[in-house]
Amino acid sequence: MLKRFIGCIGEYKRPTILTPLFIVGEAIIESAMPFIIANLINDIKAGCDLKDIVINGGILFLMACISLLFGGLAGFTAAKASSGFAKNLRRALFHKTQEFSFENIDKFSSASLVTRMTTDVMNVQMSFMMIIRTAIRSPLMFIFSVIMAYIMGGYLASIFVVVIPILITGLLLIAKYAMPAFRAVFKKYDKLNESIEENVMAMRTVKGFVREEYEKEKFGNAAENIRRDFTRAERIVAFNSPIMQLCLYTVMILVLLFGSQAIITYKGQHIDVGQLSALITYGVQILMSLMMLSMIYVMLTMSVESMRRINEILSEESTLKNPENPIYEIKDGSIDFEDVSFKYSLKAERYALSDIDLHINSGETVGIIGGTGSSKSTLVQLLSRLYDVTEGSVKIGGRDVREYDLTALRDSVAVVLQKNVLFSGTIKENLRWGNADATDAELEEACRLAQAHDFITAFPEGYDSMIEQGGTNVSGGQKQRLCIARALLKKPKILILDDSTSAVDTKTDALIRRGFEEFIPQTTKIIIAQRISSVENADKIIVMDNGKIVSVGTHDELLSSSDIYREVYQQQTKGGRADE
Repeated sequence: MLKRFIGCIGEYKRPTILTPLFIVGEAIIESAMPFIIANLINDIKAGCDLKDIVINGGILFLMACISLLFGGLAGFTAAKASSGFAKNLRRALFHKTQEFSFENIDKFSSASLVTRMTTDVMNVQMSFMMIIRTAIRSPLMFIFSVIMAYIMGGYLASIFVVVIPILITGLLLIAKYAMPAFRAVFKKYDKLNESIEENVMAMRTVKGFVREEYEKEKFGNAAENIRRDFTRAERIVAFNSPIMQLCLYTVMILVLLFGSQAIITYKGQHIDVGQLSALITYGVQILMSLMMLSMIYVMLTMSVESMRRINEILSEESTLKNPENPIYEIKDGSIDFEDVSFKYSLKAERYALSDIDLHINSGETVGIIGGTGSSKSTLVQLLSRLYDVTEGSVKIGGRDVREYDLTALRDSVAVVLQKNVLFSGTIKENLRWGNADATDAELEEACRLAQAHDFITAFPEGYDSMIEQGGTNVSGGQKQRLCIARALLKKPKILILDDSTSAVDTKTDALIRRGFEEFIPQTTKIIIAQRISSVENADKIIVMDNGKIVSVGTHDELLSSSDIYREVYQQQTKGGRADE
């Protein structure tokens, strides 16, 4: 895990190394300054000249400036290193998730992935900054201060030996009891983000059912749970300050008591006022260093949980892998399902698909009909390897899809979903997701086939019109037609329309299908639909129920042989044709 995280430092090694070096310089100077001040106090007590005071004052001023410079440089390089580290870490996470199969994404959930790329990365970034800066400075200040305390105060420095263990024990106990509460927060962050994501995506539904108050209450409960856990943890951590102050004032009292007694008793021969002043300063530095170390411990313990969650993503292997010697050329759009069974997880008890045997010739138009939950979409997702079969094999062009290069396979299989996504940008930019090098003429041809050209040219800026995020400024039917055009630009061997004309009228639906027959006759077309009219002219129609193929045939054949198909047809037509 550490090796993965160290690898994310990348091009920011130089500021990562420079920061501790600047910190060492700052710590040495700060530890030396009380020593010079002590000597200056003793010199003043002995009656030194003003010249000596000015010289020592100048030295102290110069040392303070150098210390400030080192501290400023350390702050700059630490910020640069930690920000760069976080950037590389987020990039690694994002790139990793792009490799994930649907099965991997289902395992983590999109809300959890967002939390890990934001909150968890921020925690690790803060810890990284503390490691290269504060975690270097505090131990150094502690060591230097202890050494200088013994040099300046002799046996009086042993007072710290008694107080330090008490402080360390208290701080460790605080960290121990605060950590469970901090760890509990992360999972609740996932729930909170899930609530936000769900609410924003379903805003129209929420308003349509007047559920704003319910959603507010649900979000409020999630936020309250996080607040409660953080309050519990912070309440425990708040004991840091009183414990620190108790130890600090105890040390000061003991040092002043025994130090003053030694000065009076031995008349400054063993320890003088300057040394006593320095001893108090070093005592404060020692205790402050320990307090900072305790805060580092708390932050690191928090970030360990974040690191573990991030590492889960980075170490996750995609369930879909390219073969060692992949095939890059797909001969045609013929499809074969041979004894295929599939379930979404190996732990799942129920198969989503079972006993699927099917052959589709290249260039055929195939319709798929079935009720909700009959696994129609699951069947076609196996073609582009969004999932791999659990048993059996799926072949395209006579070869198992697992033998193809993933990019080549997915470039040859275009899928248009019922709920497709358009991205913020122009219509042209969205269409060129299908083919980045498509000419304007090719864009127009694809849009004519998808019956999108007319409404696009009706916009003031035509193909240069802006699409808002999620395509919220176009209707559902317009969005579906743009997504169909985008898929056509891939010039696929197989085109899958997964209920992707549900938002267009039956006339436009018929025009789209007619365009497919005339202009892409060699492309295998699979149409998943709820309307019989969308598939009745297909070369063959597949009827699915409960994850199985129950009937295959033409429209007329199924009307006479399939009870399910006949029932759907009769319900939709009600004695007349659905598209009349």
